[in-house]
Amino acid sequence: MLNGSLPSDWVQRFSDPYAVLGVAITADDRRVLKRYRAVAKLLHPDAFAHAPAELRNFASQLFARIVNPSYQKLKQEKGRAESSALLRLQVRRLCREGPLKPKSDRAQQLMVHPATAVDIFYEQAIAKLAELQYEPLTRFDPVTVEMGELNLVYLQLKMGDMVVREKRTGLIAAVEAKPINFTPTTANQETAKESYARRHYRRAQEYAKKANWQQAVQELKDAIKLEPDQSEFHALLGYVYLHQNLTGMATVYCRQALKLNPKQPLALKYASKVGINPEQPEPTKDAPGHKRGLFGMFRTKP
Repeated sequence: MLNGSLPSDWVQRFSDPYAVLGVAITADDRRVLKRYRAVAKLLHPDAFAHAPAELRNFASQLFARIVNPSYQKLKQEKGRAESSALLRLQVRRLCREGPLKPKSDRAQQLMVHPATAVDIFYEQAIAKLAELQYEPLTRFDPVTVEMGELNLVYLQLKMGDMVVREKRTGLIAAVEAKPINFTPTTANQETAKESYARRHYRRAQEYAKKANWQQAVQELKDAIKLEPDQSEFHALLGYVYLHQNLTGMATVYCRQALKLNPKQPLALKYASKVGINPEQPEPTKDAPGHKRGLFGMFRTKP
């Protein structure tokens, strides 16, 4: 099966960097780096010192042309955000053509899993597949495809039901349009959009209660992208960053929350802990790294 050269379509076929590395979409830079080092060790020429030349050459090409470029995309937060956005676009495109129909058992189970247990099931499924992905190399193809399916299903569940029924033209049968109302008034459109952002916000609240800070950050960033003028979104994100001792980022979002709503309760509660005096005028610079937000840090956990 492995004849020494990489199949010509693999670079395009395995375009999901999370699936290639074998990490969950929720992985942070440390998890990405840890997994990358593990895969690099598995594909290192020393690991194939006694293997046939064809297999050794295949492993080298797989690492150079697929694994390493995937790591370059995921090693920084900006790259991970861009990669996740591309996968979300893929989900929307696929759902316009009809409901997702995954082939693997794990992805099918994820589709019908209780909402409260989706994250745990997904993370565990990815972890189990990662153990098999590169040993032996013949497993890379089917296991990576299965991981890609899991990623798409997971994102669809996170994005909500609206995307599943979305159509390219916006013209759908009345029986389909009734429950989701694709020809709403402006007010209804705003309500639908708000409910989508609010779902992210509610999930972030649940993650925060469990001290699952990384997932809370991602949910809140998605909520802010949809509705950047909601002060409670910014306040909760500031609170989450503060609990990670990222005081500079906490300052930025608490300040923005108070700018949007000077009486925002959560932002007011923690303002003094991030060096903000709500009674003083707003500084002219709000960007992360601004001097006022980085010095005089509150180093202990609230």
